[in-house]
Amino acid sequence: MAAKVIAREFTGDERTLKRRSKRIVRALLDLGITHAVGVPDNATRIIYEFLELAPEIQVVPVCREGEAWAIASGLWVGGKKPVVIIQNTGFLESGDAFRGTAMEMGAPLLTLMDYRGYHTLETNDAVDSVASFFEPTLRAWNLPYRFLENNREGEILKAASEQAHEVGRPVAVLMT
Repeated sequence: MAAKVIAREFTGDERTLKRRSKRIVRALLDLGITHAVGVPDNATRIIYEFLELAPEIQVVPVCREGEAWAIASGLWVGGKKPVVIIQNTGFLESGDAFRGTAMEMGAPLLTLMDYRGYHTLETNDAVDSVASFFEPTLRAWNLPYRFLENNREGEILKAASEQAHEVGRPVAVLMT
């Protein structure tokens, strides 16, 4: 039974987000992704909505992001090709699960992370504190990452997936 994605308030451009989400799902299908594991947030919920329409990819919702790493790693061991889709705050919450499963196992997981607070980093606006230490944390954990650019989703996700297999560990694609 498919999980129902609950819509939350979103203050961005819904049409732009929908177009980008469609391109992301198309790229995941092209990569042969079998499962999408994670927790929807305000931006990724649209990706999950489109994934629900793609029978080739099974959506596996989790309660906490730490579960996403363990489940995705188990799917990989079982011969599947999962993607983890979470927010940066969830990544920080799930650190020990990430370390103890995906990193220790060398699971080449493609990971999409919504970069909450990114747009306030260079302004005088109230900065969501997670944005200020997210990238330094990724570097400290030696987690390779790249930024997702509009209209290059397929190319970037493919390169990140290939890199994950080359280095034998997760690689993150950050969505701003």
